[in-house]
Amino acid sequence: MERHDYLIVGLGNPDEQYLSTRHNLGFLIVDHLIRHWAATLPQEKWQSRYCSTRIGENRVHLLQPLTYMNRSGKAVDECRLFFKVTPDYLLVIHDDLDMRPGRIKLVKGGGTGGHNGLRSIVESLGTPDFYRLKFGIGRPGQGGVHRDFPVDRYVLSAMDDDERTTLERRLSPLTEGVELFLKGDPARAMSLLNALKD
Repeated sequence: MERHDYLIVGLGNPDEQYLSTRHNLGFLIVDHLIRHWAATLPQEKWQSRYCSTRIGENRVHLLQPLTYMNRSGKAVDECRLFFKVTPDYLLVIHDDLDMRPGRIKLVKGGGTGGHNGLRSIVESLGTPDFYRLKFGIGRPGQGGVHRDFPVDRYVLSAMDDDERTTLERRLSPLTEGVELFLKGDPARAMSLLNALKD
């Protein structure tokens, strides 16, 4: 079986005040993966927190850009080029305003949905055709979510207790789905992750 290098990117903002905010779900999920896989201790490279591990025969690189959202693409592209990771082996984990809180979806390609981190990555790579693992946070004013809460304030606000509980409940199946992806089976990963409803 052919071996591959994979790159998993969690999107967030580096300052401590953003640590537990909805917009930092990518960081939080990658933090969990690092602990779960007992990856190497994170170090600072490519304007990011970076570490690596192995899943099966494949080498996995985990990246948290420290450049703020709207400049994430430069850090991602530098790391990707260094390890010669093609878009087929790139997975970006991020929050999604247009999915209900706690919904997970693994997709390949598509638009950016107004997400500045995704937009920066698409611009730097020159293609939207990489994998995204979206974690729903809901949109203010829809589905009873924080009505009349400005979007920019909402995404940069801390998750409430229910949201944190939902995240904790999702981490185990999410990890299982990511591991299927890393073992070369994105179709099975999608079937598992996209079917999660409760």
